[in-house]
Amino acid sequence: QVQLVESGGGSVQAGASLRLSCRPSGRMTSMYGMGWFRQAPGKEREFVAMVTNRGNIEDYGDSVKGRFTISRDDFTNTVTLQMNSLKPEDTAVYFCAARTSGYYRGNHDRVNAYDVWGQGTQVTVSS
Repeated sequence: QVQLVESGGGSVQAGASLRLSCRPSGRMTSMYGMGWFRQAPGKEREFVAMVTNRGNIEDYGDSVKGRFTISRDDFTNTVTLQMNSLKPEDTAVYFCAARTSGYYRGNHDRVNAYDVWGQGTQVTVSS
């Protein structure tokens, strides 16, 4: 089964930038969108950003708008999350996700809209 592989996490100071990348471990026969979620200790998994196939639609969680940018390479199915002006509250495990089961139905910011997930990569921002 194809999985998603994330990279690029790390520990930085507030105000710094990080770039996360995610790619499938093999060939995915269908792909309708990819997204990033994050989960801090003791909290629910939170929507961060998503982009549809061909990159024609993007959306962001309110807490990251204006600071994070998602981009996608349709040829390689790689998605990148550029995170600027990081804050301590951005500290979390970041998960990449893909939707392979059809077009979104108004639910692109929901965990259950995605059917393939990565293992997660830790991002720690210190003040």
